[in-house]
Amino acid sequence: MSEAPRHLARIVVLQTLYAVEHAEQELDDAFDAIANKEGLKEQHRKFATDLLNAVVEKSIEMDEHISALAENWKIERIAFIDKNIMRMAMTELTMFIDVPVKVVLNEAIELAKEFSTKKSSQFINGILDSFIKKQNQPTQE
Repeated sequence: MSEAPRHLARIVVLQTLYAVEHAEQELDDAFDAIANKEGLKEQHRKFATDLLNAVVEKSIEMDEHISALAENWKIERIAFIDKNIMRMAMTELTMFIDVPVKVVLNEAIELAKEFSTKKSSQFINGILDSFIKKQNQPTQE
């Protein structure tokens, strides 16, 4: 069964983030190698590279959101793969407004089930749900 193109793009982004952190590869080299290995088609590389670059650019900001929402959890204790799934989803929710919220949530949960644990998917779902609710609240001035 072949992957949906954007799901595959998200997998490539997640694997690239992991490779850069754990194999100390350069971002572009890791992305190209993984995208080629996974068979990511050229027309879907733009979405993947845009998402990857946005996640890298916004990771500190997204970590602040995760820290604020993950009650009783220090960010250092959150599994690296889970943290990156949340970074990706939060970035997509705030910067890729053409993607429906439900799609982003479902993708994050599926990535967690595919690459992490069942408990991780529940944890990620809870954090992202809180993030979405917080983003939709009007600011108090």
